[in-house]
Amino acid sequence: MSGDEPARRGRARLTVELTEGAFRVTCGKKTLAIFATADQPNAENPADFVIRLDEILMWDTPADCEIEIEELQKIVEAIGDECERRGLSVEFE
Repeated sequence: MSGDEPARRGRARLTVELTEGAFRVTCGKKTLAIFATADQPNAENPADFVIRLDEILMWDTPADCEIEIEELQKIVEAIGDECERRGLSVEFE
């Protein structure tokens, strides 16, 4: 057992799953469904998904607690990585 194992024990792994019409984010027992919208049809290079950051405020029930800034940054990064892995584009507004 290494010295930094107890510190990691409290940090849940954040995962992102792309479902029909939504991104499902899981962090330990907390979950969040993020519904993306389509980009403007007349956009020069339309993104596959547009996510409005000001709508990501609370974890879904039963956690029902506020999403911290650090968590939001990790969520944005994880969604970006998942889209990149699938060859999709995402914009955050």
